[in-house]
Amino acid sequence: MKALVVDDSAVMRKVLIGALSRTNISDVDQAADGLEAVSAVKKGQYDLILMDWNMPNMLGIDAVREIRAAGCKTPIIMVTTEAERCRVIDALKAGANNYVIKPFEPTTIVAKIEEVLAKAAE
Repeated sequence: MKALVVDDSAVMRKVLIGALSRTNISDVDQAADGLEAVSAVKKGQYDLILMDWNMPNMLGIDAVREIRAAGCKTPIIMVTTEAERCRVIDALKAGANNYVIKPFEPTTIVAKIEEVLAKAAE
């Protein structure tokens, strides 16, 4: 299993990589903004993408839209401080498979990752 972690915070990327390791995903690429994420997805194959919303150069929501427009069906979990219900709905409409609000407990993100991967395997 291979994942892409997209966040402008290096610390948050490390936290997310740690969560992924708890789900036995150790092959992880990183991107610091939406543009890097879109580029990485065009070049590589991923089983899961963890995407922040607020980043420089390209917002995560715009990256999700572009990734989906390119035909990529990789499961995407938005991991963000954007907690308003309308934001969650926007992300799901854009093509995100699930949504985690920062700050989160490690067990919460691990459960979301496992849930999304289980649905993708069906």
